[in-house]
Amino acid sequence: MTKNFSNPRILRRFIVLMCLATVVMFSLWAVVKMVKEDVPGDYEVRQGDIFLQDKLFVKALNSFDQALKNQPDHRGALGGKAVALIGLRRYKDAEDVLSYLIEFLSRTLAADDPTGKGALSAAYANRGIIKDRQARYEEALADYISSINIDADIADGPSWVDRLLYHDKKPSSVITRAEYIYKQLKLPKTERLLSIPEVDATQRMYKP
Repeated sequence: MTKNFSNPRILRRFIVLMCLATVVMFSLWAVVKMVKEDVPGDYEVRQGDIFLQDKLFVKALNSFDQALKNQPDHRGALGGKAVALIGLRRYKDAEDVLSYLIEFLSRTLAADDPTGKGALSAAYANRGIIKDRQARYEEALADYISSINIDADIADGPSWVDRLLYHDKKPSSVITRAEYIYKQLKLPKTERLLSIPEVDATQRMYKP
């Protein structure tokens, strides 16, 4: 055996095989670890998020519904389902899901849960956007303010990663929209301009 390893070709082959075996075993370990640590429904939520990025809203909705079958009240699935429904212009259904999510999180959210805090802020922001699109401006402003008070980072708009992915130089945000609505509502009704379709269309849904 020692004699064989004195051959450079055999030694090189052995090293390559050991490296490959290490990679394979590490990959298997990572997969097993991920499966063991995953909360039921997490995998379907990740799939749904991918579909949302590609604007495949029906497929995303199916993924989030499956996640909710595996884990009822999965907050990521509820938030994602609402975004998919908004993408399909099913605003009433989306608002119902968001109202349920807001109630659920308000009742169960722990003080030291920043992810849940972001989910609650995003739920208020998205519900505000629905009301905004339906010309329910006072209600939209109330939801936007709730979103800002809970998590200003979410309300401040998409991150630089989102801007890079979606090529938005100046994406709309909850804060800028809330400020605009507030100022317009202070004006006499005849002077208000609360909807500018080409600007409103740039407002993206939120999913932490």
